[in-house]
Amino acid sequence: GGPVIAVYLVAHDGHTGIAVPRADIPAGLWPESREFPQAEYLEVGWGNRDYYYGRNQGLWGTLNAMLPSPSVLHVAGFRGSPADYFRASEIVELAVPVDGFEWLVRYIHDAYERAGALPAAALGPGLYGDSRFYPARESFHLFRTCNVWTARALRAAGVPVRDAITMEGLMSQARGLGTVIQPAAP
Repeated sequence: GGPVIAVYLVAHDGHTGIAVPRADIPAGLWPESREFPQAEYLEVGWGNRDYYYGRNQGLWGTLNAMLPSPSVLHVAGFRGSPADYFRASEIVELAVPVDGFEWLVRYIHDAYERAGALPAAALGPGLYGDSRFYPARESFHLFRTCNVWTARALRAAGVPVRDAITMEGLMSQARGLGTVIQPAAP
């Protein structure tokens, strides 16, 4: 019943990420968000460091990712609507209460491995546009995938989703809770 903030669940290549309006990020949280001063939105995803960061993809990388291994955050800053930026991705808009949005941002903030430094130092350039990889705290493994991480982030915001190992498992839940603003590409 109170004010809400729209967040966007973005699905691409078996992976999910969350896009949030940068201007609504509470002061003092997520200092890395300030490294994207021109961005209207930030999309964040989490995954296996070797696979997601692009060093060890393919069959061996996939098999290796099933075991506990280091993780990374991928953050992309962009202007314009998420549907315009991610034209080939399915996107679901979810309305979260303002306090839920703060818990979501806090969840993202706490995911970084900062080693005492604020902000965390980027590991290198990201996958597309103005994006970067950052070290993350939790281990990635078969039962803690990017989609599980995203589900937990959404749950921190008050979105009633269950952990889902696969992208489709999470997206199917989100479709019933939000508005599909861009369907999956055929």
